Amino acid sequence: MASNGTIMGHTCPSPMKATSNGVFQGDNPLHFAIPLAILQICIVLSVTRGLAFLLRPLRQPRVIAEIVGGILLGPSALGRNKKYLQAIFPPNSITVLDTLANLGLLFFLFLAGLELDPKSLRRTGNKALAIAIVGITLPFALGIGSSLVLRKTIAKGVNGPAFLVFMGVALSITAFPVLARILAELKLLTTDVGRMAMSAAAVNDVAAWVLLALAISLSGDHISPLIPVWVFLSGCGFVICAILIVPPIFKWVTQHCHVGEPVDETYICATLAFVLAAAFITDTIGIHAMFGAFVIGVLVPKNGPFTSALTEKVEDLVSGLFLPLYFVSSGLKTNVATIQGLQSWGLLALVICTACFGKIVGTVAVTSICKMPLREALALGFLMNSKGLVELIVLNIGKDRKVLNDQTFAIMVLMALFTTFITTPLVVAVYKPAGRARKADYKHRTIERKNSNSQLRILACFHSSRNIPSIINLLEASRGTEKREVLRVYTMHLMELSERSSAILMVHKARRNGLPFWNKGQQLDQNHVVVAFEAFHQLSRVLVRPMTSISSMSDMHEDICATAEAKSVAIIILPFHKHQMLDGSLETTQSDFRWVNRRVLEHASCSVGIFVDRGLGGNTHIRASNVSYFITVLFFGGHDDREALAYGGRMAEHPGIQLTVVRFSVAPETTGEIVRVNTNDNPSAKLVSVDEEFLMDFKERISSVNYEEKIVKNARETMDVIRELGRSNLFLVGRNPEGELALALNGKGDSPELGPVGGLLTSPEFSTAASVLVVQQYYDKGSQGLSLENLEELPNGDSVSQ
Repeated sequence: MASNGTIMGHTCPSPMKATSNGVFQGDNPLHFAIPLAILQICIVLSVTRGLAFLLRPLRQPRVIAEIVGGILLGPSALGRNKKYLQAIFPPNSITVLDTLANLGLLFFLFLAGLELDPKSLRRTGNKALAIAIVGITLPFALGIGSSLVLRKTIAKGVNGPAFLVFMGVALSITAFPVLARILAELKLLTTDVGRMAMSAAAVNDVAAWVLLALAISLSGDHISPLIPVWVFLSGCGFVICAILIVPPIFKWVTQHCHVGEPVDETYICATLAFVLAAAFITDTIGIHAMFGAFVIGVLVPKNGPFTSALTEKVEDLVSGLFLPLYFVSSGLKTNVATIQGLQSWGLLALVICTACFGKIVGTVAVTSICKMPLREALALGFLMNSKGLVELIVLNIGKDRKVLNDQTFAIMVLMALFTTFITTPLVVAVYKPAGRARKADYKHRTIERKNSNSQLRILACFHSSRNIPSIINLLEASRGTEKREVLRVYTMHLMELSERSSAILMVHKARRNGLPFWNKGQQLDQNHVVVAFEAFHQLSRVLVRPMTSISSMSDMHEDICATAEAKSVAIIILPFHKHQMLDGSLETTQSDFRWVNRRVLEHASCSVGIFVDRGLGGNTHIRASNVSYFITVLFFGGHDDREALAYGGRMAEHPGIQLTVVRFSVAPETTGEIVRVNTNDNPSAKLVSVDEEFLMDFKERISSVNYEEKIVKNARETMDVIRELGRSNLFLVGRNPEGELALALNGKGDSPELGPVGGLLTSPEFSTAASVLVVQQYYDKGSQGLSLENLEELPNGDSVSQ
């Protein structure tokens, strides 16, 4: 008999102890399981996140970086150094690494199941269903054909039926999570191409899992030919039992989770235990543990706060920490060096061409029959050709079950990497959705207008629920009198698109922009945001339509500007990137929103307001009968100040609002900080008459306004006057006031997007409890030179010296 240390003449790696006694007692931490696992995780995270950062300009999904990172850390690149491989990934550590990786994979596929809504399959149109069927059958058939070629060359002696099915599945898969992220990144979710791709990919995903279960049942060393039949039938029995048992249980859980309340920890732990139990059952059957987790995820009801809470609690640990280990585990099995010689590289090209031909040509053929334009058909074909994690899962199972050898495995991994990498560039190259043409009848791009009784349309944006009460109170103050047309408000929830599963869940739940939330034809989660705006709609004469923008920070402004154009909006109201703390100071919530605001100021085709919220009306919506605000307009002159005053005039019509207009003028003989300029060359001098005419007309139309004129000598006196107005609840100011006083105030704040007066009112040296709305009036881009110069700022937040 072989000794304990050997089996069949081969030395087995000795098992690792869990923890070391430390270097001071002579232990090498890399010889113990936990310290080595910690080091492996740190290396994996550093490499994959670094690659994701480098690939971000190419708009590649993070799965590309994780696949490449796994290959680089394996024997294809760094692993060529045997000392590195023996020190960081020794053979006796692979079991621990694979255990952590598969545990993370198990829960990730549970989250992937949560992303897939079975109800959407019932609503799949005939066109999408045809695309899905052809997108599966043609690549599957071509995969079987290519497998025959591989069996005669580099895959001799493998399990024939299992190899055929594995190759067919590998080529016919469309990665649903990866596709959803690509569509969201390219802003194609609400296009015909995006909706059709999502529907077809959902059908494809379900079919792929059924085929994978079949492939797993056929693989392995079977004592009896009936074993694959028993495995497959047992798997079908598990799915049927899960369909009967799981939905009622989680429907009961969902009913006991109420909106606005934290989800009970017991429900979260019980769900995770349920997932593990299902995984144990499917592993016992002989399919794979991940199959049970995925089925439970698909069957959990998607309505209510429970699914979102569950996803948020699990996703960061699973997706951020454990899942990258699976890509490294796969990368350690991938050795690109095994692809040697002209024959092997020719087989790689054959597999890539077969995979692309089956998906792209099949999809284009079906869409051409349906009379879809060629560009859209090609884009749809490229999108359906994307692979991802599910592809790697299929390949790794095939490798573990000895269906795929090292060379075949490496070829298939490179095929998955290549097809996914080319998806985004090809779609961008061939398909550009038709831009929204500017409407000829879109006259009212500003609040200042000749017919003040015409309908005002506002696009109010918010980041989180903390912005909602003040936004609603601001809208309440803006609704005007009954003699005007009804105020129409579009609210947009700004959400960052990320690689999280929760982001894709939000993508699925977000409907096309502009659809009313009270539309009973569609079921929507009744969250606190919807409840708040529905209550505001019922209690006031305001039409409110909510929408959601889920996009990356770099192009979120495109969603905002395009929506404002499509909805004929007169003003966009953006939340300031800082929020008020308990001590009254303003603290940055997310600095990226600062750049979103600046891009909107530059590109918007209507007026823009930035709302600095200091708790206007408190933390609740104030009923119209209880509104009591003191609002002050600081008027220095210029088009932005006129826009602010026009907005203030509309607010003054509300019976609970007292409006004060303070006009600042320069004393005839100025000293101190005011610098005289040549008014003959100063454009602001030409606007004095315009300001005078506007003020005279304003006084005639609105008599209930307190009008004050302050003559000051310098910026210090101006600041003193503003401090005396501290009892105001809201300041309305122009972003770029014109005149000598405005020039003197410039540079008082650290937020150039607020302009000189807005920056002063939000600076730490200026103490006030009043909220601030900074308004920029829309006008031709050719005259925006002065305003855009103030947007110049260094990435670290320091202002460029003027």
